[in-house]
Amino acid sequence: MIARPRRRGEDGSALVEVVWLGILLLVPLLWIVLSVFEVQRGAYATTSAARAAGRAYALAPDDAEGQRRALAAARQSFADQGIAEVPLTLRVTCTPYPADCHQGTSVITVSIDSSVRLPLLPDVLGAGEPRFALDATHTVPIGQYREVR
Repeated sequence: MIARPRRRGEDGSALVEVVWLGILLLVPLLWIVLSVFEVQRGAYATTSAARAAGRAYALAPDDAEGQRRALAAARQSFADQGIAEVPLTLRVTCTPYPADCHQGTSVITVSIDSSVRLPLLPDVLGAGEPRFALDATHTVPIGQYREVR
């Protein structure tokens, strides 16, 4: 009697394939979900920082103090969202009196540029940690929060 070679059965291979496909598909999906949450948190912080900075600037007695208060309010808004260590650029412009924002019926426009770090992504391309840029603008009439002189 000649022995026939035994064929390996495919029992259990589907389970292995499902596990590997699950891992390969879940890891990118997890990164996408975490990144979306981080960007949303940063977007909310940037928007609230622009609003808080505009209000703080309008309530200040002069432009120099307004700039300091606006920056402090913006930093606090980011800290409230748990992302205190972010790059932050604050610009304040005024119309129709660009030299003195706290005069008459000025309209203050506060612009904030920032970015959030994308989680779980190493420095692959050599250009520093991957970041997502965010910006927000808020306009405040000077008389909205204080009495016009």
